[in-house]
Amino acid sequence: MFRSTAVSARHVSRGFAQRRLASTKTVKEVLDEVIPKKQLQLKQLKTEHGQAVLGDVKVEHVVGGMRGLKAMLWEASVLDPNEGIRFHGLTIPDCQNALTAAPGGKEIIAESMFWLLLTGKVPTEAETRQLSRQLAEKGDLPEYIEKLIDSLPPTLHPMTQLGMGVAALNHESKFQEAYERGIKKSEYWTYALEDSLNLLARLPALAARIYRNVYNPGKPIPKINKDLDLVGNYVNMLGYGDNHDLTEYLRLYIAIHGDHEGGNASAHTSHLVGSTLSDPYLSYAAALYALAGPLHGLANQEVLRWQMNMQKELGDDITHENIEDYLWKTLKSGQVVPGYGHGVLRYPDPRFMALQDFCESRPNLLADPIVQLVKKTYEVAPAVLKEHGKTKNPFPNVDAASGCVLYHYGLTEFKYYTVIFGVSRALGCLTQYVWSRALGLPIERPKSLSMDAIEKLIKQ
Repeated sequence: MFRSTAVSARHVSRGFAQRRLASTKTVKEVLDEVIPKKQLQLKQLKTEHGQAVLGDVKVEHVVGGMRGLKAMLWEASVLDPNEGIRFHGLTIPDCQNALTAAPGGKEIIAESMFWLLLTGKVPTEAETRQLSRQLAEKGDLPEYIEKLIDSLPPTLHPMTQLGMGVAALNHESKFQEAYERGIKKSEYWTYALEDSLNLLARLPALAARIYRNVYNPGKPIPKINKDLDLVGNYVNMLGYGDNHDLTEYLRLYIAIHGDHEGGNASAHTSHLVGSTLSDPYLSYAAALYALAGPLHGLANQEVLRWQMNMQKELGDDITHENIEDYLWKTLKSGQVVPGYGHGVLRYPDPRFMALQDFCESRPNLLADPIVQLVKKTYEVAPAVLKEHGKTKNPFPNVDAASGCVLYHYGLTEFKYYTVIFGVSRALGCLTQYVWSRALGLPIERPKSLSMDAIEKLIKQ
């Protein structure tokens, strides 16, 4: 197993397992208990510490995309530059040990991660299975959505189609209906939760229908199996239901991609749009269009394309030396090395390491030439990027590994990869939407400045 010394070996407190008490509560019943405590915590923060300083705003923040500026409340996860992502304090290895897998599987399923993100508690197996069945029972698409997606040209980018489908689902919004009817602000979160569960349940069928229409027109789509988890049904509807390893990989991929704090473009977009009290469907549709940009979610397809171009140019006998030459060729041409660097992280992305561990556990996968290339590139690229000197973080992010495994298992359509990312990122964005309504967070409205105004403030 190849792992940076900066990332510690897997260690998990036994206390996490002990927290999985015998319980069969619904996710709403758990939130009914948790939300009042969080509301009190927020009230105390505002009244007792409202004037506490968290950091200074500098000109580089204003002109540099607000990078690193501490200016958002996001409950489910915190991203540390050195340690990576934590979900309510749990690392990815912690989650892999504590959260429920599918029957017959080993990887986290989306429902168990969603429960943790939403409640801050590790669900019991019974609670996870209950949520899986609840989502499966809600998972069928309305007929008008099927007709909408079927009417779109197959040349339209899959992410564009996904955003259109999600936005159109707001015809079903219980939150919008309740708001128009006139409800108390204290009740917003219950309707936000209902919409969020309905949207999460329907994303696999929507994403699978887009895949069928673009890549396998006319092929029947299997019906939702009420006994399968969310990702199990998704893979089955994609047409790969008999591939256990791909199903397990996508369970891991979707769970660990589910949230990555609130500052990334898609999460921030969903939070901003949601702060206007647009319903969860419109909020998440906006997030998807942020995710579709090449500097964000579209990067995973760009990484695999770059890796395959390298493989084509270098041939079958790929060494560390000719990988190093190819990296320098890329950098000297003025391009970046895709899959390396991160806006926050300064060490290898723990999500990248989790996907590499998945490859290490499967000899057939590890023997794949493109998977081997990813491994060898990781062994060479950080030193090259350090010597180049223009990259703050010379280590791989999750995009460096995510696409090659999909390609190995036959999911070779690059343009579709970001749709899978879109299905996963709903876990965190919808979680925060519920919490934003529960905590009564206001509309987001930062102050903007012109360059002349900035210069005037500096002189003063």
